Amino acid sequence: MTEPFPSLLIRAGSISAQGSFAEAQASYLDPDPAEVAALARLLGEKNAGIVAHFYMDPELQGVLAATDWPFIHISDSLVMADRAVEMAKAGAKTIMVLGVDFMSENVRAMLDASGFSHVPVYRVAERAIGCSLAENAEAPAYGAYLTRAQQTPKSLHVVYINTSLRTKAYAQSLVPTITCTSSNVVKTVLQAFAQIPGVHVWFGPDTYMGRNLAQLFASLAELPDQTVRALHPAHDRASLAALLPRFHFFEQGSCIVHHLFGAAVAERVQKEYADAFVTAHLEVPGEMFRVALAAQQSGRGVVGSTSDILSFIGKQLDRAVQAGVPGHLRFVLGTEAGMITSIVRRVRQTLREVEAQGGPAVDVEIIFPVAAEAIAQTGEAELAVVPGVSGGEGCSVEGGCATCPYMKMNSLDALMSVLGRVGAEPRLELAAYEPKHHADSIGGKTMAELGGLPILHMRELGRLGRLPDALVDDVLSRR
Repeated sequence: MTEPFPSLLIRAGSISAQGSFAEAQASYLDPDPAEVAALARLLGEKNAGIVAHFYMDPELQGVLAATDWPFIHISDSLVMADRAVEMAKAGAKTIMVLGVDFMSENVRAMLDASGFSHVPVYRVAERAIGCSLAENAEAPAYGAYLTRAQQTPKSLHVVYINTSLRTKAYAQSLVPTITCTSSNVVKTVLQAFAQIPGVHVWFGPDTYMGRNLAQLFASLAELPDQTVRALHPAHDRASLAALLPRFHFFEQGSCIVHHLFGAAVAERVQKEYADAFVTAHLEVPGEMFRVALAAQQSGRGVVGSTSDILSFIGKQLDRAVQAGVPGHLRFVLGTEAGMITSIVRRVRQTLREVEAQGGPAVDVEIIFPVAAEAIAQTGEAELAVVPGVSGGEGCSVEGGCATCPYMKMNSLDALMSVLGRVGAEPRLELAAYEPKHHADSIGGKTMAELGGLPILHMRELGRLGRLPDALVDDVLSRR
């Protein structure tokens, strides 16, 4: 008999862990007060802001979440750059970015575009903090994919924001390009098809997300028009069926974390966790996507971004509390385990409020669908643990991966070290910690100018609710 997946059981006054992987996640949920105070003091001295991704190291994220300083924000990549700009407007003199390198590049580009080029941005590692998905977009195969798009009339490139500034710039030089995140990709693609008749949309580089989007649109095309219009008012079953031949996705790109949520994990979730809600990131493989999509269609799950997953768990908990009866909620967490810190904070807050008001005793179990035999020790300081087959719990080639080794290059010690040097030594001495500077240009425009344009288009879409006119004109004018 197989061992159950690791899990955390969250109650109003306690957290209990099953399995060594879950125990490792739980060990940092209540951080050392001395470490919290030390970080708050240093941030105050430097008047610095921190933007961090949900997938951070649990020790670092636990301390960040407990630190009482106004310029700390933990989110998905959609919001990180915007929050950095808000911090700069509010007086932050330095921005620390805790994530992979494309995130710090995005923050740098948006600060520059907003008039804050004087505000330094720092990473916390001298070496590059890579991303397997971003690297796929810099391969010759992606260049060939963009060339196909360039040669196809009425083409729009929707590029996942998890790519380098160089990728965005190169793409924009070939094809009108807009960035997206897992939070807004469905809206972006559907809005493009609604707003530009006959458009071809080229999505990349994430193969699983692209394939999942195509499957989602095909599934929606079989539902009533009313259901489709609730997702986007300009579409119905017929329009979704018509767009499918003009929706293209790159077929050679994946995230090493989400890549391993495969068939073995999906089968176990279906058989052994039928009573649980199922959450899945849009980047997971098709097997897990189909399980979560079926759960979503029956009201028992969600497929989306990290923010969508957090919101879904919160809403289900609120509904259980409002029902007024004791209960046990179970959620399969189909994304990176770093999400657990934000989930626990959200759930704990609600449960403590309910307990204080004499409400029903509700508890929440978060299940990590990971294989038990599968992390590998590298012996390197920066990437100590990577997906692979070895002892311990984490990832395996047969499905299930819960932690990104690149994100874990951001540590509390590294943050404290770099932050302590800010202002204490010349900025030039910290140049290795700044986002990569792209000095070269394309067609007379710098990489920063070209690479920042797709991000600005995305921000305009968020503000206006439609593609900006400049982008639409660009699509229609290129042949």
